Formats: sequence, structure tokens, C-alpha cells
Amino acid sequence: MSSAFPKGFLWGASTSAYQAEGAALEDGKKPSQQDIINQDSYKQFGFATAEIASDQYHHYKEDVALMKEMGFTAYRFSIAWSRVFPDGVGEVNPKGIQYYRDLIDELIASGIEPIVTLYHYDLPWTLVQKYGGWLDRQVVADFENYARYVITEFKDKVRYWTTVNEQSIIVQYWTQKCYIPEELQEQHQLRYQINHHMNLAHAVACKLVHELVPGGLVGSALGYAPVYPLTSHAEDCMAAQNAQALRNDYYTDIYFKGEYNKAAMRYLEDHGLAPVIQEGDMELIREGTSDFLALNYYASECAKWCPEGEGREIRYSGVNRSGKKGDISGFETHPGFYEMCKNPNLDTTDWDWAIDPVGMEYMLRDLYNRYGKPLMITENGLGAYDTLTKDGKIHDGYRIDYLRGHIQAVKRAIDKGVEMIAYCPWSAIDLLSTSDGMKKRYGLIYVDRTDDAPKDCARIRKDSFYWYQKAIASNGADLA
Repeated sequence: MSSAFPKGFLWGASTSAYQAEGAALEDGKKPSQQDIINQDSYKQFGFATAEIASDQYHHYKEDVALMKEMGFTAYRFSIAWSRVFPDGVGEVNPKGIQYYRDLIDELIASGIEPIVTLYHYDLPWTLVQKYGGWLDRQVVADFENYARYVITEFKDKVRYWTTVNEQSIIVQYWTQKCYIPEELQEQHQLRYQINHHMNLAHAVACKLVHELVPGGLVGSALGYAPVYPLTSHAEDCMAAQNAQALRNDYYTDIYFKGEYNKAAMRYLEDHGLAPVIQEGDMELIREGTSDFLALNYYASECAKWCPEGEGREIRYSGVNRSGKKGDISGFETHPGFYEMCKNPNLDTTDWDWAIDPVGMEYMLRDLYNRYGKPLMITENGLGAYDTLTKDGKIHDGYRIDYLRGHIQAVKRAIDKGVEMIAYCPWSAIDLLSTSDGMKKRYGLIYVDRTDDAPKDCARIRKDSFYWYQKAIASNGADLA
């Protein structure tokens, strides 16, 4: 087997609009729900807001030049709906769409394939105020209007499209990824109703790409973690299968089978959590077929059996905001179905995410065996504290070790027959973490700012920048 990747394999990295661009209220843009949520995070935790973020809006030419220097052949980014349509609907913002024209032209001129995500959490705030955003079916029609305009605009320049980012993560962390009024936050059926509306939006976008883009390919970008049983006891193995059904198959079966996973849906129906599905919804979903699946992989998960009774109740995933190992606020629990837990066999990041390169190969092979569709990695990375030395260096060997292990896992999957399109780790540059501000860094390029001080957001190449440059130049053969 060759150590190099297949010819034409795309190498790059990823960002999202609200986490990187900044300029949240410039040139006609109006707030998104993430601008509002991040303002609340600043008040509560002291995390930076999205107002400046990494200031890519003003640094995009420099950033693309650095990507070209690294050897990128792809860049996955998202378009901010409220930069193009400040009120979600109505008149197009000329300066907003011009920014994306300029960015895409700069990428193409640099030999970098744009991979566009239509939606990455940042719903226009006006639509939240008008009808609750994703809580209301009206959002599907408004998303279609937005998607049709953007896809038409770039149909001759963008081949790869991803639709809605990380529906599964939105269900798990819905108050961080959507604006949910406090009085509704205990109505957990709404998590799955929002997801159903997103499935409709995904199907609409797939149909539009197939209709409008010559040779266009489209799929979802799904946050995905394979689930292992805590032990080989039958009950734990059954719990892992249940968790796989509700946390993973519930989403992927929709994209490729056009139906909700039966075991997961039966569980939701039994507990009053199932979405309301209107006549014609499933037909639309079946018409909106995906060409590939994009995957955001950071960690595997572990599940154990959780009996009913003894005061146990449904709860969703906790979060670690301190960056101290063991500070996670809790694990998702569905009594009588499964409970997530720490995997004692794996080390974790400072934010309690299991480090598991083998899980990457496991995920890719399992998904390809299930659906037989091409796959791409649109996020994969290590969130860590990075130190800028006095001589202006960032020695992030820990990130190199992480990326090396996961790239090797992708190659092992390819060698077992999995069809892979691209590897785009998170993230091209340091950016605003939704849950942890600027202190949790992922980038190959350091952005010189803190939560408290935006400074000038200067760009500095990390050690991982040079390592990834070498890896790309060798088409994945040289990972030393």
C-alpha cells in the first residue's frame, strides 16, 4: 500500500463565518443569533464576542495567502445568512454578497477549491424575533429563499456544498447553537422539532444544488462520534447500540435512506419527544438526496446501561467551560436506553474530549459500509492552550501529534476501500470557540488576540503550520 493519498485528494482546513469573520455589524450586516448568544457568554463567562472574532473579514486576503503557502487545495467556510440578507429575507445586502464574491475569487485564483457551508448556527436574529427561528416551520421557506440566491450566485464557481452544520450537536447543545427562550428550555421535544425543520432545509438545499449547479455535489456536515460500550457486558453493548441509534443513525438514515431510524424514533415517541411530521415532509426528505457526507470528528464516545427508576431522568450533554480535565458538567442520560460516560481507556483534552485517532478509522469504515457514499472530513482538531513565546513562536507539537494520528487513520480507511474526498481539519486560523471563547485554540495559524483584548489580530505561523505544509506537499506521505 502506498503511504501517499490518492491523486486529487483535497487538503485544507475549515472555519465558520461567525467564529472567524468578525465585522458583525459592518457594511450592512445585522446580528445573527450567535452574535446575541456570544454577547450573553461574554457577560456570563468573560468569553470574547463575535463582534471582531478573528477579523477575517478584513484579513481574508492575508489568510488566503497563508493557506496557499501551506499548500491548501480546499477551504471549507460558511456564508453568514445575515450578511447576505440582513433581515433573513427581503433585499440582498450588496456589500455582504460582494465579500463572498471576493473571497471565493481569491481562493480560486490561489488554486483552492471552495467548500461552502450554507448554515453554521448563525440564523439572522430578525427571524428569531419574528417567529422563533428554527422553532417555526416558516424558517424552511426563508432558508430556501436564501439558499436559492447563494447557490445561484456561485453555481459556476463552487462545486462542493454542505447544507446545515452539525444537526446532532444542535440537538445536544441547543441553547448554545440556537437562541431558545428560557421559558421553552425544558420542552425537550422542541430539540427534535428544530432538527426536523433542519432536515427539511437540508433536503431543499440538496434539491437546489442538483437543479442549479452543473456537476455540483452536496451533503450535510454532521458532528459525529462513534459509540463504544463501557464493558463487554451485554447491557453495556445494548446501551451503545441504543446511543448509536439516537445520536448518529437518527441523522444519517435521514440523509441516505430518507427515513428516521426506527429504534430512535420509537424511543422518542414513547417519551413524548418525537417531532411533528406534516404530510409531504418525508417525501421532500426522500427527494433531497445527499451525494456525500461531511464529518466533523473530534472524539469517540462511550455508553453504559442506565436502568430506569431511582430518580433518574433524561438529561443532555454537559460542557466543560474551565479547560480543566474532569470539569465536565455531566453526561447525556436516557434511563432505560443508555447513559454516556467517560472512556477509561482514552486520554482526553483539557476540555474532556477523548483523543481517539482509531475512532476516526472506525467511523469512516462503519459509515461507508452502511451507506456506500463518499465521505469528507470538514472538522477534526485539538482545542488547546497555545503559548506565544517571546520570540514569536508557537510550539504546538501536541497538535501535530493529534493531526498525524488522525490523518493516518483516514489513510487506513482509504486502504480498506473507503472513498474519501477531502481532509479539512478545524481550524485554518484560531477562532472564537462557541463554548470557550478565544482561550481554546485550534488553528494552524495563531491569531494574536485574547478574550479581553482584540489587539490587531496579527497572524503567526505555528509549528503545525509548517508540519501540515510538508504533509500536504507529500500528499500525506511525509507525516514525520
